[in-house]
Amino acid sequence: MSSIILTTVTSVVVFLLVILIHEFGHFIIAKTVGIQVNEFSIGMGPKLYSKKSEETLYSIRALPIGGYVAMEGEDEESNNPRSFSNSSVGKRLAVVVAGAIMNFILAFVVLFIMGMIIGTPVNKIGGFVEPSNAKEVGLQVGDKIIAVDGVKTNSWEAVIENINKTDSKSLEITVQRNNEDLKFEVNRDSEGKIGIIRASERSIWGSMKYGFTTMKLLLNEMIKFLSRLFTGKVSINEVSGPVGIIREIGSAARTSIINVMMLLEFININVGFFNLLPIPALDGSKVVLLIIESIRKKPIPVEKEGLINLIGFVFLIGLLIVVTFKDIIQTGIFGG
Repeated sequence: MSSIILTTVTSVVVFLLVILIHEFGHFIIAKTVGIQVNEFSIGMGPKLYSKKSEETLYSIRALPIGGYVAMEGEDEESNNPRSFSNSSVGKRLAVVVAGAIMNFILAFVVLFIMGMIIGTPVNKIGGFVEPSNAKEVGLQVGDKIIAVDGVKTNSWEAVIENINKTDSKSLEITVQRNNEDLKFEVNRDSEGKIGIIRASERSIWGSMKYGFTTMKLLLNEMIKFLSRLFTGKVSINEVSGPVGIIREIGSAARTSIINVMMLLEFININVGFFNLLPIPALDGSKVVLLIIESIRKKPIPVEKEGLINLIGFVFLIGLLIVVTFKDIIQTGIFGG
């Protein structure tokens, strides 16, 4: 399979999963709380196949670039008591945030599967980087590191953190071997390292912990990135659009399925996070409007909400064009 075909197929699958799981979140919660769903579509464009089930039309469309949910009264006035607009604020709020939550759930599931496939880091020695000062003083593969300079370590992250937080040339490493606690004095090398490689283990609990820890780390990084973006400490060159993402998906597809999975969970977390930002036309804006409605005890006029969403849509499209153009320039397609 050529790289172009591989990139195209992988990109379609990734984007389809990300968007479909988001729309499925809106769909399943709308159904659960009793809001009428007129159509749930897989794909966009001309209809290839459809089937009516009770009140909902399920369809498959020609362009495999996501999908959508059409709820009664979502974008227009409706007298139907089960329409989106006539439902309680709580029900509408649940439907709105469900899309992002499903993206987070899919990201966690992907991370969990990755943990079960490749294993997750544990505070054990899996190998050595030669020459290794740790190996020279008697540390062995399989040793469980339970303390560094007397500070307990119950994870590999804690091991690294405790090694790095002191400038001392010599470290006291306490390990557990054959149910016996042993202590070793290990000197750092010129780069401040002791020459150990972490071990990995496959376990359900370890994979769950890996999923939550990784998601927390990525969300924290996104918050920091957003803060730097608004303070001018990040340039537009550090933001990627669809072209940049497809390029990364292609690179991942040419290496391994694990890299594609890593990108899939990263994109899902990005979509979930940014969709909840209070930007007009995104789910986060709808959340804000619903909160305002609950305080005012009356809905925002449809025309005003439409204007707000239009402004946000124009802004997002403009940003998308700028970022996409930047990504195309960076590909060197114009000989730059």
